[in-house]
Amino acid sequence: MKFDDVYVVRLDRSEEIVESLTKICDREKITLATIEGIGAADHAVIGLYNVGEQVYHKTELNGPMEITALTGNVSTMDGKTYLHIHINLCDEKMNVKGGHLNECRISATAEITIRTVNGKVERFYDKDGENVALSADLLQRRADQFFIRHKWVLL
Repeated sequence: MKFDDVYVVRLDRSEEIVESLTKICDREKITLATIEGIGAADHAVIGLYNVGEQVYHKTELNGPMEITALTGNVSTMDGKTYLHIHINLCDEKMNVKGGHLNECRISATAEITIRTVNGKVERFYDKDGENVALSADLLQRRADQFFIRHKWVLL
């Protein structure tokens, strides 16, 4: 469902978050947006980039989990949809783990909103080829309108 600039998304059992949201963004031609959500999962792969070591660490989580927070943004890289999403997951003992979302399979349902922003921000690899960054010239051109309307920055 879409209301003004917001898509309200329900994912069902066995659907994967990143894959599903990428398909929606591609189909609806969403190039810039914020993402928020909650739900239940039974499998996730999350990560952390250790800047000092320049190594990306992945952790696989399995079992009943609540998605206590899902937040991120949509931009593009090489003209294709690029999702940057972080997630917090709570297990049966109420232990919370969080990090960059690589994949997450829904066990019951997920309720997610995608708030679109008019415009496009392209990502690229930084000079070291290590980190994905936002295009400063594109960001600067939209800065005044973007910051006034949304009061946040994708950095």
